[in-house]
Amino acid sequence: MKKKMNLQLFAEPENIVKAADLEPAISVDFTSRLSANISELQNLLGITDLDSMSSGTVIKIYKMEQVNTPEQVGEGEQVGLTKFEQKLDRTVELKLKKYRKQTTAEAIQRSGRNLAINKTDEKLVSGIQKDIKKSFYALLETGTGKAAGNGLQAALSAGWGAVKKFYEDEDATPIFFVSSDDVADYLGKAQVTMQTAFGMSYIQDFLGLGTTVISPTLAKGKLFATAKENLRGAYVPANAGDLADSFGLTADATGLIGMTHATVTNTASIETLMFSGVVFYPEFLDGVVASEITSGENSTEKVYTQEELDALTVDKIKGLAAFRGYTITATAKADIIQEFLTQQASA
Repeated sequence: MKKKMNLQLFAEPENIVKAADLEPAISVDFTSRLSANISELQNLLGITDLDSMSSGTVIKIYKMEQVNTPEQVGEGEQVGLTKFEQKLDRTVELKLKKYRKQTTAEAIQRSGRNLAINKTDEKLVSGIQKDIKKSFYALLETGTGKAAGNGLQAALSAGWGAVKKFYEDEDATPIFFVSSDDVADYLGKAQVTMQTAFGMSYIQDFLGLGTTVISPTLAKGKLFATAKENLRGAYVPANAGDLADSFGLTADATGLIGMTHATVTNTASIETLMFSGVVFYPEFLDGVVASEITSGENSTEKVYTQEELDALTVDKIKGLAAFRGYTITATAKADIIQEFLTQQASA
């Protein structure tokens, strides 16, 4: 005798929340936002493209060394060759980094599923951003170029000069990285426009020298200067291959960040798993200049003369004025210089 099976007993319960249900609402949004933030940092650093590499790839960072200094020769004699060597200075392994956290059932009960998960995912994303910036600054601090100046302005100028000298045959775009402690006194009184990218504050064309990134991560008393053309970026793609397939990662078109959510029944929580393999680095370490700020006193030590100001561009004079907190209302160069000299005398 045949018996009918009640297939309804084996049917999936209605309204069950699956891991896949969490993906469109949360994972896509966070991966897109974080990838957009990384792209902002990429644009700030002047990096056109990020290089896609496999996890475990060793990135080689070089420095150029002059091997010899030929003697000068007389008229008609053969001029000796100056030899340069590109030497390996440091290697960086591109590693796939993993981040995980959980949102408890109680948190979901209190705030609702999406809000509770979003709040804790924000903390996870913040940690990823900090790691990317921390590793980048650590590489900058290994730069072998040297400069120094009496005060912030002089140190910036010395760093600018050293970068220009290193790239004397190229169209280099200087960029500076300065501790927030070294510029705190001046940001309060200077008329400057601060912008933010990837959680980093920066000033475009500060003092007419170039983009200046201000970070509390850097130690006081030393700033770093390089050319945007010296900076590179690489990443492990998280939107294709065995990694993405095995973990069911969600990623945007860039593939910079991979993310997935899953229910964990034994802890009554929703688990977030993120993968990131993004690194920014200087291609040549001797193209990174560490400029020492030799005095806490700054731009007020320098007294500019009429002749010195005449030799500067209008933008440079306005930059110096903003740096010192002067208010310049004139538009013609001669009047701008006169306002600058008047306020300098009364300072």
